[in-house]
Amino acid sequence: MKVHWIGHASFLITAGNGTRIITDPYDDSIGYRVPSEAAQVVTVSHDHFDHGNFAAVPGNPQVLKEPGANQVAGLSFNGIRSSHDEAGGTKRGRNVMFTMDIDGMRLAHMGDLGHVLDATQLKELGKVDILLLPVGGVYTVEYNEAWQLVEQVKPRVIIPMHFKTPSLKFDLAPVERFFKGKKNVKHLNGPEVTVESATLPGEQEIWVLTPSH
Repeated sequence: MKVHWIGHASFLITAGNGTRIITDPYDDSIGYRVPSEAAQVVTVSHDHFDHGNFAAVPGNPQVLKEPGANQVAGLSFNGIRSSHDEAGGTKRGRNVMFTMDIDGMRLAHMGDLGHVLDATQLKELGKVDILLLPVGGVYTVEYNEAWQLVEQVKPRVIIPMHFKTPSLKFDLAPVERFFKGKKNVKHLNGPEVTVESATLPGEQEIWVLTPSH
């Protein structure tokens, strides 16, 4: 599996069978260049402008926006109901987390999650190998809550997303606030990493990517 960070909360994930998945595509108002990569599947955590621009993705993809299980191109997806804020969605609406079972691994994209998880949500997530986690605060969990999520989920790999970069036009916290003082932080100096089940780290690691757009 290849995990390529396009920017913000948008990734291009390519399975070993060639299936291409794009998460949370954004529009051009946020500062990143809108991607032109085609995909077979698009996951959308919520319909805000910086996450829900699925119409811009070429390839006539199947769009997954709702809670529930789906099988697409031989891969298993599960949308898990959650909220964009700590008040049950009354401030910023709903959020759908997505798990994807790819090449013998489970990847979880948390969208714009605004709270720590309850027991039902944790059970639905299951055993997560790779966690795509918002860490920039303001519109999502703050960095201390992000660490509470890490402790709840216990992933092998954490890939931060949804934080301040030079391209982003609105204010979020930088990724350094999230990993300051933490061990096993790896700066991969690029947007993409190839992951195999057999070579996942034995001890939890943070992999910091740079956006490609």
